[in-house]
Amino acid sequence: MEYRRLGASGLMVPALSFGAGTFGGRGPLFGAWGTTDAREARRLVDICLDAGITMFDTADVYSGGASEEVLGEAIKGRRDQVLVSTKTSLPTGDGPGDAGSSRSRLITACEEALRRLGTDHIDLFQLHAFDAGTPVEEVLATLDTLVRAGKVRYVGVSNFSGWQVMKSLAAAERNGHPRYAAHQVYYSLLGRDYEWKLMPLALDQGLGAIVWSPLGWGRLTGRIRRGAPLPPDSRLHRTADYGPPVTEEHLYGVVDALDEIAAETGRAVPQIALNWLLRRPTVSSVIIGARDERQLRQNLGAVGWSLTPEQMARLDAASHRPAPYPYFPYERQEGFARLNPPLFAAPDRAA
Repeated sequence: MEYRRLGASGLMVPALSFGAGTFGGRGPLFGAWGTTDAREARRLVDICLDAGITMFDTADVYSGGASEEVLGEAIKGRRDQVLVSTKTSLPTGDGPGDAGSSRSRLITACEEALRRLGTDHIDLFQLHAFDAGTPVEEVLATLDTLVRAGKVRYVGVSNFSGWQVMKSLAAAERNGHPRYAAHQVYYSLLGRDYEWKLMPLALDQGLGAIVWSPLGWGRLTGRIRRGAPLPPDSRLHRTADYGPPVTEEHLYGVVDALDEIAAETGRAVPQIALNWLLRRPTVSSVIIGARDERQLRQNLGAVGWSLTPEQMARLDAASHRPAPYPYFPYERQEGFARLNPPLFAAPDRAA
């Protein structure tokens, strides 16, 4: 397993990390993802550690906290071997204090996560969404308190826009609070919006991308083909509306390119999709999930080899979507691109 720095921080993380969204299995969304109990979870953690995957990602909103509880049971007795990443800020109830990033909510959420996880510290504590109602100074001062207390080691965000990240980073620098080390983002061959605003920001500010749903919400598992019906046991029957949107034309164009490269390399479609992501700028870790040992072992096959530059270029072409304004001039016209090379040149250099 390759290990990478998390952005500009000193924390080393594995190129692949494990997402515990399948642990617990409560509710219409997370129940469809998976219903892994503590015994099964411990087996999956065993496999991860044997392969060098040492970071495990969860959130308080996953199965109403059951994911954190199951993960805590699965890592019991080997806490010093793993990195625990969890998130808060999304609603966990109907009360006025059950959502957001206020001082009260963050302190309570951290304490409850520590209890469910059965640990005395969280390695990476992330805000799951931006809270427009709480001043960023209050948010950062509270995170600073948690870090100084030893309850949190590093802080990050998830699903923030560019201006929200920059406003927070500026306030952190101004007031001497911990800077965000990570941005957990949606990024896949089916969804490359991250590249327009957030990737250049991450390059400039030293944010490490932790990628969620790298297989496009389960659409790049190799089971979806042009002209074929959705497999009857696919979770997309119940969860498609929760995830990132994608047109059928775009989906099948990407799948066709993946199938061609799968035939050339002897690799599985999800392994190719994951390998492509691992070569993109700013990516520190790609979160893989698995409902069972077979899925996990297949996803582990994404490391230890590399796509050729020509194969990367074909996947780039198949997955490309026109840039929105104000970015399309930088993509199409040489004069614009030369003025701001990180914006569009960086992804191309990685290929």
